Amino acid sequence: MSFQLLRLKLYPIYEQLQLEEKLLRSDSGNWCIINEGSAPAIVLGISGKQEELVDCAQAAQDQIPLIRRFSGGGTVIVDQDTLFITFICQKQIHPFPAYPEPIMRWTQELYRDALQLPQFNLKENDYVIGDRKFGGNAQYIKKDRWLHHSSLLWNFSSKNMSYLLHPKKTPPYRQNRHHEDFLCRLSDYFSDKELFIQGVIGALSKRFSVQQLID
Repeated sequence: MSFQLLRLKLYPIYEQLQLEEKLLRSDSGNWCIINEGSAPAIVLGISGKQEELVDCAQAAQDQIPLIRRFSGGGTVIVDQDTLFITFICQKQIHPFPAYPEPIMRWTQELYRDALQLPQFNLKENDYVIGDRKFGGNAQYIKKDRWLHHSSLLWNFSSKNMSYLLHPKKTPPYRQNRHHEDFLCRLSDYFSDKELFIQGVIGALSKRFSVQQLID
């Protein structure tokens, strides 16, 4: 079985989501999409209530667009320092059932292999180093295919994080911490972004044949 690898750079997140949905619904291949950054935007899960999750007045004043994705998951602010990694798969290529928890466990092992950090773990559907989050995830599962996409913090701006309100429902491990105390940056653990990306590609290549496309 093989994956097609598509690498993008500063591809707008709205267009990336459109591309992902098209590949999920209208294509039969297995895909890994890696996009390095986007123009600033706030992305909400399909059922997220923006008035409870976003400082809408401040976002509007600063012309930060709000985008609703087709999958579930939480609300994120993305920018040029966000790293997006998406897997789109035929169910049949994996031995595990296509349910959220087994999919998360598969990605956990992939990133564990890529990161080579003992502190890495999966907590409450988040990727963490120690007790700090660097990656959020969302999924979409249909009859014969599934999609898992992640927003990973290579770096982040405290100002950008201020657009996000403290959600009413948070994972227990957050312990009501503010963003600065709850999040971490991958750039604190890797001297070069390409080194991390090659780690992810290498981990996927150990499991499947990977064919890179020209973006």
